Amino acid sequence: MSLKAVASNKMRSFLSMLGIIIGVAAVIIMMSIGQGSKESIRAELSTMGTNLLTIRPGADMRGGVRQDPSAMQTLKMADYERIMREKKYVTNVSPEVTASGQAIYGNNNTNTSLYGESPEYLDIKQWPVEKGECFTEEDIKKAAKKVVVGATIVKELFGEGADPIGKTVRFKSIPMTVIGVLKSKGYNNWGMDQDNVMIAPYTTVMKRIAAQTWFSSIVCSAVTEEMSDAAIEELTQMLRDNHKLKEGAADDFTIRSQAEMMETMSSTMDTVTIILVVAAAFSLLVAGIGIMNIMLVSVTERTKEIGLRMAVGATGPTISLQFLIESVLISLTGGLLGILVGCSASEWIVPAFDMPSSVPAWSIYVSFFVCVCIGVLFGYIPAQKAANMDPIEAIRHE
Repeated sequence: MSLKAVASNKMRSFLSMLGIIIGVAAVIIMMSIGQGSKESIRAELSTMGTNLLTIRPGADMRGGVRQDPSAMQTLKMADYERIMREKKYVTNVSPEVTASGQAIYGNNNTNTSLYGESPEYLDIKQWPVEKGECFTEEDIKKAAKKVVVGATIVKELFGEGADPIGKTVRFKSIPMTVIGVLKSKGYNNWGMDQDNVMIAPYTTVMKRIAAQTWFSSIVCSAVTEEMSDAAIEELTQMLRDNHKLKEGAADDFTIRSQAEMMETMSSTMDTVTIILVVAAAFSLLVAGIGIMNIMLVSVTERTKEIGLRMAVGATGPTISLQFLIESVLISLTGGLLGILVGCSASEWIVPAFDMPSSVPAWSIYVSFFVCVCIGVLFGYIPAQKAANMDPIEAIRHE
């Protein structure tokens, strides 16, 4: 009887389902975008190595004013040398010095960043040289004017598909010979071009370009991701000893692990996803109210039918169950169609806008469960209204 009642009012039933379809589809799409973004960010960070550790200068207070960490000069050559001598939980280590400026070749030029690193830097970042070779420890000792460039530098200075090996580019008037081209990484999730980079020996950047004796940062890789915490403790103790910090004094440096960054980004994306899902879930609430409204209208229209059924022996719970089943049928059918629409949109439409998408299986189960709850909750009041009717008054109803 419930099926016949739903089928006999096709348009009204479909319009009731439409709110559920839109609500469920919106929730699934929002969840898929949130999950896809989180997975994309984790994959992006994983390409840098899940056991990556970064040491940066810490902010300091001078005259009651907190200084910019980038202006601090707390990381020195002695720190790097001690880490290289005494490391147990760390494998590769690279001091880092950065400079920004214009790279020039012939009549072509482009703004870029020059990173002064050790040869181990490419192993830490899991970034292979696609053409040519990387500089060596001998180049570090000599502060050789050699550089490894990204794909964007090749394109901007030499032209698409050109071979830059052996050619000389100028960076801040310093001529540097290109000895290698890095494998292209493209843009990251923050819209930054990872290939617009030049990497040279750190001694070259320190002495010939930046004219400084300190490092911007020191990047390391822990033996394994599980040993990252032990490596952080080890590095912290070394640097505190080197900087002669008294017990209880604050560190004048910070150490961040890639795992910590991944956890922070995942937490942020989870928060954003929750906000999006809650916003989309309001449409489910509106849809539920719509179902209750339609069911109340249906009860009013079928008052005489309800009275007649009660007169021939139908009980209140039986009448209530009939209308509950109708409500749940409308809600479940709308929910299943919403799941189909949401999954289809996440699979084909969302990626068309260059947005990451991944539908978590649990979102489908949750959507199905929510649809059942909506059918029961918003169908209960109309069902009870029908069950509590006086059969004599119902039969008299016009």
